[in-house]
Amino acid sequence: MDLGLQNQLAIVVGGARGIGLATAQLLLEEGAKVELWDYAQSVHQTAEELQASFPNRVSARQVNIVDAEACTSAVEAAAGAHGRIDHLILAAAIGSGKFGFPFTNLKPADWHRVIEVNILGTANIAHAIAPRLIEQRSGTLTLLGSVAGQIGSQTDPPYSASKAANINFMQCMAKDLAPYDVRVNLINPGMVQTDLNRSVWQGWHDQQPIDQRRSYEDWAGEKVRKVIPLGRWQTAEDIANVIAFLISPRARNITGQAINVDGGFVMHC
Repeated sequence: MDLGLQNQLAIVVGGARGIGLATAQLLLEEGAKVELWDYAQSVHQTAEELQASFPNRVSARQVNIVDAEACTSAVEAAAGAHGRIDHLILAAAIGSGKFGFPFTNLKPADWHRVIEVNILGTANIAHAIAPRLIEQRSGTLTLLGSVAGQIGSQTDPPYSASKAANINFMQCMAKDLAPYDVRVNLINPGMVQTDLNRSVWQGWHDQQPIDQRRSYEDWAGEKVRKVIPLGRWQTAEDIANVIAFLISPRARNITGQAINVDGGFVMHC
């Protein structure tokens, strides 16, 4: 299926690995140009590796999204280099790194960095990109949420709360930007084998007595079988497929939506 993304520029924030990288690869296959942003310096190496298959269509920028001025500067630099920005996908997020059930296992200080990255970082990116999209009266902004933001997942309350905030902010932006033909949506992944997912297991594992510890594969596999009606993991590629459709002209009447790619974990109307 031709999604009509040829030669359009997509910025993928958090593009050095995981869902961000899978999204970048798919958009390149669809003919788009991609600029990878990430806090990690490895983003430059990732871009070089992609260049081998997609010459002259991949670039990289090391960006710290908790720095509002850095976000604005990066947007202006990308627009100057490419002429315009058509899409921005925000796939950067962190968890607390601790197992938060019950939430009193955590300290208030465990919330600060998660809120800074997942909520304020999202706001910084949104404030940086919105004026550009408004001026050109076109474009899309797609956020990565989580089913944790819909169900109040107890495994990491700071992360769950930040993702609930992302869902709400997405709806606010979609309403504000719709008059300019700018669409804003959010994807809620379910169980995906990412570093962030593994960190939840690590937090649980580290607080268990030695004789009750389980491998990540055993612990997470049981959870998938119990809570996912389809009974299987979701993959980074599953998420990327929906993002590619959402930013394409084929989804021109979809905005303000939180779309789940979760194997039926959360069912709602």
